[in-house]
Amino acid sequence: MGGDGGPQPHRAVPAAVGGGAARAADHRAVGRREPAVRPLAPAVRHDLPGGPVTAIDVRNLTVALGDRELVSDATFSLNGGEIAALVGESGSGKTTTALALLGERPPGAVISGDVDVDGQVGFIPQQPSAALNPVRRIGSVLAEIARLHVPKQQARQRVLDALRRAQIPDGERFLRRYPHQLSGGQQQRIVLAQALIGDAKVLIADEPTTGQDPVTRSQLAAELRAVAEQGVAILLLTHDLDLVRDLAHRVLLVEGGRVRPSDVDGIAEATAVAPAPPQAADPVLSVRDLTAGHRGTDTLHGVSLQVAPGERLAVLGRSGSGKTTLARCFSGLHRHRSGEVLLGGEPLSPVLRRRSREQLARVQHVFQDARASFSEFTPVLDQVARAAERLRGVPGDRARARAADELAQLGIPESTARRTPAGLSGGELQRAALVRAVLAEPDVLICDEITSGLDPRRRADLLDVLAKLQHNTGCALLVITHDLAGVAGLAHRVLVLDEGRVVEQGPASEVLTSPRHAVTRSLVTAEAGGRETWPAAN
Repeated sequence: MGGDGGPQPHRAVPAAVGGGAARAADHRAVGRREPAVRPLAPAVRHDLPGGPVTAIDVRNLTVALGDRELVSDATFSLNGGEIAALVGESGSGKTTTALALLGERPPGAVISGDVDVDGQVGFIPQQPSAALNPVRRIGSVLAEIARLHVPKQQARQRVLDALRRAQIPDGERFLRRYPHQLSGGQQQRIVLAQALIGDAKVLIADEPTTGQDPVTRSQLAAELRAVAEQGVAILLLTHDLDLVRDLAHRVLLVEGGRVRPSDVDGIAEATAVAPAPPQAADPVLSVRDLTAGHRGTDTLHGVSLQVAPGERLAVLGRSGSGKTTLARCFSGLHRHRSGEVLLGGEPLSPVLRRRSREQLARVQHVFQDARASFSEFTPVLDQVARAAERLRGVPGDRARARAADELAQLGIPESTARRTPAGLSGGELQRAALVRAVLAEPDVLICDEITSGLDPRRRADLLDVLAKLQHNTGCALLVITHDLAGVAGLAHRVLVLDEGRVVEQGPASEVLTSPRHAVTRSLVTAEAGGRETWPAAN
């Protein structure tokens, strides 16, 4: 706050710290940083007795790339304690709008307009790995951020308090871990803790429930509400319409870069339809008594399962229950301590580089953090086509043509696919990663939270594409997900993990309507908004 009591030009709270100096989050998706917004006039401050105080005032914000406006004349304001949801289809301009508030822009773009903020801005990116330093332990990074705000002797307590507020009550056991040793949901909560360490007046949260199970998502919503009650304005970028209904005081819809007020009930959602059961067949993927972990601590304990050709198995569980570790063991990306993984009855090496080219093609993995799975310097189309070239021997021209066709069917035109990953949204990159895996013609397709960055229509489209793919190719589909509604319309069977152990499994229609284990019941109840049962699929 300045001496006149009015709002000051905004300052972004660092999302991570490395190399001994504060640094902003790695916003590779939107290019380099520049102080593009300039105050032309003081923002209106509503500080009458008993009235709200404007926390952020946005006027005529425009992001132009050549002749194309990515964001067009956005004007809105948020009061302290207010939660506004910025919603819209994948690629509509939500993240570009939010990052423009921080002075971020795509390469070659120009930002104009005015943004006045009454204090500091905290930012939580859509991909949590973008704000986590991969070569530093979580504790040292959080402590360095805390020392920017409190004396050194108070830093540790500040860190533990932030972890608790971010729904990590046992956060002390995470302090010596590296980011790759955390699940996607745990990474998301660590990034939230980074933002909570600072004294932000405005919090911009880009898909904060991505990778979160229903119970944790409900807890996170309660925490964000509590943060808002402390006078912090929150701009929520999300496709999670249940979260919008639960939290937002108002909704801003982004369509083609234009921001306008909206009603969340007017945004269509698809209804899940339960799939027909597959024909009986010998398993294509078998796991026997698998045990794995990190640094001497087991996170999977004696897991066994089978998936048949044409079958769709959904693996559910709380964040940190071992779902992603299990998937990485299948892919050869995480070495298990004991047990075995069989492909068509033949043992698979637990180490990726020891698998044959045929085995690499037969087991494909679509990762939760799609952006991290692409090289930032090569056009997406080339990277997608490369799977068909290298793993199936398809000539380059044919591979590119097929890649372009498959991407177009998922709403990514060739003109977009020819860009580097920085030119695509998170949802577009998730769809591109799926196409890349499909072009390898796998027998087993592993999808880790691939619908988490998509709007409801794109999510329904992608689930439909997965179902058609599986029907046409007969591959086994293993889905790691927190999307119980999507599971109801996709999976034949469900397996539930808790603390690395299988606690329940069975037909999806039975597990989701009549769960037996307490963990499954808590997931189903949280997804249903507190109701005791999850409605059966039509």
